[in-house]
Amino acid sequence: MKEHKAPIDYITRPVNKLVKSDAAIGVLLFVAAVAAMIVANSSWGGEWYRHFWEKEITISFEDKVFSLNLHYFINDGLMALFFFLVGLEIKREFIASELSEWRKAALPIGAAIGGMAIPALIYYAFNYDSEASKGWGIPMATDIAFALGLINLVRMRIASSVKVFITSLAVVDDIGAVLVIAFFYTSSFDAHQLYIAGGAWLLLLVANRLGVRSVFFYGFVGIGGIWVAFFYSGIHPTIAGILLAFTIPAKYRITKDQFTDRLKVLYRKYLKTVTVDLDFNTQREDRLLKGIRAAGDDARTPLQKIETGLYPFVYFIVMPIFAFANAGLAIESNFFELLLGPIGLGVIAGLILGKILGISLISRLLVGLGIAKLPAGSNWKQIYGTSILAGIGFTMSLFISELAFESKEYAEAAKSAILVASVLAATIGLIVIRFTNPKIETK
Repeated sequence: MKEHKAPIDYITRPVNKLVKSDAAIGVLLFVAAVAAMIVANSSWGGEWYRHFWEKEITISFEDKVFSLNLHYFINDGLMALFFFLVGLEIKREFIASELSEWRKAALPIGAAIGGMAIPALIYYAFNYDSEASKGWGIPMATDIAFALGLINLVRMRIASSVKVFITSLAVVDDIGAVLVIAFFYTSSFDAHQLYIAGGAWLLLLVANRLGVRSVFFYGFVGIGGIWVAFFYSGIHPTIAGILLAFTIPAKYRITKDQFTDRLKVLYRKYLKTVTVDLDFNTQREDRLLKGIRAAGDDARTPLQKIETGLYPFVYFIVMPIFAFANAGLAIESNFFELLLGPIGLGVIAGLILGKILGISLISRLLVGLGIAKLPAGSNWKQIYGTSILAGIGFTMSLFISELAFESKEYAEAAKSAILVASVLAATIGLIVIRFTNPKIETK
């Protein structure tokens, strides 16, 4: 029997297909950044753009009052969801992916460390004798969404294992960025609030061990206990997202065989039901369909369910909003002066030269010493090309630049350099991969 299609299906199906595309994420972030630049530098939207993000959002609950402007709401609130998703990806990688085995993990871990340390040192070399030296964390990060989106454009010229390598590298990179934010971009903290956050976190860990799988429970305690406590503690609340992610259960309730057996029983019962109306389920049918759905939920881990559900919201709504709110730099007469100053040059050199040197040199060293192996089917040209793409700092770099500098001029210099460096890294990386690697024949 032909599947019935509702009119809305002709809209939602292409959208669902688009949501699963890495390239679409990169394109959307690029469009959001360009749109921000256009609006911020236009005669009709410049003033509006600068003042819009200063609008206050106030939420009160008994004696607690949250008052944030839109800019901080996005960077401290919505971006906590991004960090939560990053935390889920990190946990999954360490449990069941490339980072779960030391032999496989050695290369991306070592390359990521090199790709963080050398860019930071290069930036510091440009700014060691000034207050701007606090921005050394800015060129450390790799924007995985952009990098994977661009790799997808040249996927026929690199081995699939290289995509796994750069993904694992970016995960370790994210861990490094989170640690840098937690330890180096937090000026002071309230110990009492940290005790509250720690208590809520331990509660969730215990709930995990007891087998609690309720998404609502983890979300309620995570937001009401961990995020709120971090908000008042003085430590950036996005760290709460990472901590919450590590409490989410990553085990299924029933095995594949148990799921199959339960499904067979429900299927046989469903076949025996009598359908009264083709457009409406009987109570028995509805009960059996709920049982099938419950079996599917038990066969999936809460971690994977939450990750799958959050992915489109974070990458297609939160991230573009963040890009639009943070990439709108007013290009004034001193733009090139800022870009060619110590901060600008430090960021550009760190993201482009630092990334390729750090990733490539450490990878060469680890492979040469026999500690690690190149990804299957890859070559050094592919590693060099992807290490250049790792210089796309964008999201995390913009985020750290907001934390590193109180000076608006310093922050704008850093943001200008991040955008320029990311465009250069994307362009050079794609050219290197495209013209140094033959097309891989698919079987």
